[in-house]
Amino acid sequence: MSEQAPLPPVSGLSFERAVDELERIVARLERGDVALDESIAIYARGEELKKHCEKLLNAAEARVEKIRLDREGRPAGTEPLDQG
Repeated sequence: MSEQAPLPPVSGLSFERAVDELERIVARLERGDVALDESIAIYARGEELKKHCEKLLNAAEARVEKIRLDREGRPAGTEPLDQG
């Protein structure tokens, strides 16, 4: 993340790409072989990625619906996942 090509904006990343980058950041920080200034910069990027992932997960959760079944076991409609 130092002297590499500029990183893409977090807002344009898919959930999978954001998680992958976040995992790489965590691994680098856990190894402890990153200079302090770079640690601070990649930690900040990690915070952005975490917030972006949370936002994407919340949006996906809002779209997920569970199927309600009628007495015969046929789909009768849908309702938001967090209700009933």
